[in-house]
Amino acid sequence: MRRTAQLLRSLLSILLITAGEGIQFLWLAVSSRAELSAEVLFLRKQLAFYREHQVPPRKLTDAARFSLVLWSHLFNWKAALMIVKPETLIGWHRKGFKLFWRWRSRLGRPRIPEVLRQLIVRMVRENPTWGEERIAAELSVKLGILVSPRTVRAYWPQDSDPRGGRRTSSQHWRTFVRNHAKVIVASDFLVAITASFRVLYVFVVMEVGSRRILHCNVTEHPTAAWTLQQFREAIPSDHAYRFLIHDRDSIFSAEVDDELGAFGLKVLRTPVQAPKANAYCERLVGTIRRECLDYVIPLSEKHLRTILREWVGHYNRGRPHASLGPGIPDSDSRPRPCPSIHRHELPGDCRIRARDVFGGLHHEYWLEEIAA
Repeated sequence: MRRTAQLLRSLLSILLITAGEGIQFLWLAVSSRAELSAEVLFLRKQLAFYREHQVPPRKLTDAARFSLVLWSHLFNWKAALMIVKPETLIGWHRKGFKLFWRWRSRLGRPRIPEVLRQLIVRMVRENPTWGEERIAAELSVKLGILVSPRTVRAYWPQDSDPRGGRRTSSQHWRTFVRNHAKVIVASDFLVAITASFRVLYVFVVMEVGSRRILHCNVTEHPTAAWTLQQFREAIPSDHAYRFLIHDRDSIFSAEVDDELGAFGLKVLRTPVQAPKANAYCERLVGTIRRECLDYVIPLSEKHLRTILREWVGHYNRGRPHASLGPGIPDSDSRPRPCPSIHRHELPGDCRIRARDVFGGLHHEYWLEEIAA
C-alpha cells in the first residue's frame, strides 16, 4: 500500500513538472533567437564553473530524468549534456521505454464487456451442470454472441465449483429440493418452555411445495414410537409424496425410517451440522417462534397444543407467503378477489372484513360483497 502511494506521488510530480516545463518551452518558442542564444550561453557559463571546480552533481529525481529524456528529442543533446555521461541518458531512455511497454502489455487481450461477463457468471451459477463449451454454444446459438470456451473459462467464478472451470457431476441439493418440492415432506422438532419451566417438544411436518403444515403435535417425552404415530396421522395412505427430509436426531431411529419406507417414502437424512439441508422446515420453526411462541407463555401441554392448533390454521389459510408468489398454502380456502381496474381503489360493492388471531396479535383481512 505504501509503495503504491509513493508511485502515485512520483507520477503526479512528473506530470506537474512536465506541464510547467511545457509552458516554459512555449514561452521560449515565441522569444527572439538572439535573446534565447544569450540565455543558453549564460546557463552554460554557470555549468562550466561547477565543472571547473569539480563540484559533484546531486542525484537527479525521476521527474528530472524524465524531463531530460523528453527534451533531448528536440535538439542535438550531446553537445549540451554536462552533468552526466551520454550513456547514462541513453540508459534512462531505454528504462522508460521498457516501463512503457510493460504497462501496455500487462493488460493482455482486451476484456469482454462487463454486461457479457455478468451474463457468463449468471449462466454458470444458474446451470451447475453446464461446462464452458455448453455456455459458449448457448451464447452463440441463442444470443448471437461469439465467445470461445476458453474465454468463458477466463471469467468462470471460482466460488461456483472448487475444482475450477469443470462442470459438476450432479445437481446441487438446493436444485434437487426445488425440482421435487411438490413430492417432498420435511419434519423437525422444536422446544417450548411452559410457565412452570417444563420442557415440551413440538413436532411439525410440512409439505415443501405448498409450505402447508400437514401435522403439528406436542409431547413431553418424544419417542420413536410416538414420532412414527405422528407420521401416520400426517401422511395419508393415498399420498403422492416420494421423499422425507429429517435430521440425524436419535428419535428418528432406523425402525422409524424402515416404517416410512413401507409408506412409499425415501428418507433423506441431512448431513451432520448442516441445518440448511432442511432449510424450509428450519424456517418454519423460526416462524413459529417469531409469530407465536415469542408472545405466548404456555401454561401446560394442552394449552400449548391449543395455541399451536389456532396458529397452524392461520398459517395454512390466512397467512400470505412470499415464496408462493405471494400466496396462501390452502389457496382454495378463500377465493382471491379479482384485481381492480384502478390499482389503488377498492371495489365499490365490497367492504373490508377483519378477524383477530391470538387476541389481536395477528389479523386476517378479506373483501365481502355488500348485500343489495
